[in-house]
Amino acid sequence: MNLNEDNSTSQSEKVVFQELDSWLRLKIQGFIQQVLEEEVSDLLGRAKSQRRASIDSTSGYRNGHGKPRNLTTGCGTITLRRPRVRNMDERFESRVLLLFQRRTRQVSELIPELYLHGLSQGDFDLALRGLLGDEAALSAATVARLKARWQLEYEQWKSKSLEGLEVVYLWVDGVYVRAGLEKQKACLLVAIAGLSDGSKMIVAVEAGFRESKESWGGLLRDLKQRGLKAPRLVIGDGHLGIWGGLREIYPQTSQQRCWNHRLVNLLDRVPKKKQEEARELLKQIPYAASRKEAESRKQKFQSWCEKNECQQARQMIERDWERMMTFYSYPREHWKHLRTSNIVESPFSAVRLRTEASRRYKKVDNATALIWKVLMVAEKKFRRLDAPQLLKEVYEGAVYKDGLRVKDEVKKEAA
Repeated sequence: MNLNEDNSTSQSEKVVFQELDSWLRLKIQGFIQQVLEEEVSDLLGRAKSQRRASIDSTSGYRNGHGKPRNLTTGCGTITLRRPRVRNMDERFESRVLLLFQRRTRQVSELIPELYLHGLSQGDFDLALRGLLGDEAALSAATVARLKARWQLEYEQWKSKSLEGLEVVYLWVDGVYVRAGLEKQKACLLVAIAGLSDGSKMIVAVEAGFRESKESWGGLLRDLKQRGLKAPRLVIGDGHLGIWGGLREIYPQTSQQRCWNHRLVNLLDRVPKKKQEEARELLKQIPYAASRKEAESRKQKFQSWCEKNECQQARQMIERDWERMMTFYSYPREHWKHLRTSNIVESPFSAVRLRTEASRRYKKVDNATALIWKVLMVAEKKFRRLDAPQLLKEVYEGAVYKDGLRVKDEVKKEAA
């Protein structure tokens, strides 16, 4: 090949590559416009410029197009013209392009995620126009309107009926969001339900106080009023205020203390130079194959505490021991889900709620709806629980010992 021809080809390919985004947007724009036209053809039963048959019962006809309008997609902003149809009994409504749609659902879901990652309201216009095109229908005013809409959606979500949900496990935690200027340590109280079909669902997001029995009691009463039956097991940190409220509202529900929180608290009672050795002993306890073995490992740690003069840690591990061991009364396949409340922590970590995100709010209440919106997006990606076929058995009261089912024994039905 001639060297000049080779250089010419390379330059041409370079130009095409540089314009790839624009080329893709135009292709997508043309495709969607074609689909809009095909919708009208299907409605009228004939292609454009084709004459209506005398026996055709459809009396409508094409009447040009509406004004150009922008639609912001994940691939950028495209311009479309909605076909107009006249002389129809009912107004033509496209299934592809809704009447007032300005952006796709994916773009709308992107906004709260970016906002919580630290992109301020005033930065949206510049940042997203660079990503989605100069015509993107996104601005500070757009975000403000969305926030108002999310607040309304959040209020509606809080009143949604929970009747019929078969909640086997309920993970709870109070997550600090460092929202602004509040003097007291307010946080978000979150509850995630594990259902009998293996799915996970967020059922509560409320501003409150982590160690307050009143805050958690109000949350539980609200869940019960909305129709939520007693879960089989609640998993959470031992310092949460939920436990007092749980005894009053769902007294038949079993309790499991979070091992991650307990290990952190225990290590705080050990001198720093000995914490690594203590950690190796402690983390073996909840992974024992049976409760008896866990008891043995606990005693081994207590003996270590005696030798190393860590009396506070030795005494603390006895605290709430029975409720640290509850998970042994459930299927072995579920133990990894039940030892900790990480199921609540994980989605919060993903959106960095403890960093810059909520500092722009003076009160946690003002941040709640936006954070809820992001959690709703995260909920769609929740992984199913392991061994879902066993969840129905647990919900119906099957009895387990050291992770194995005890045949012919059934607990009383949860009310």
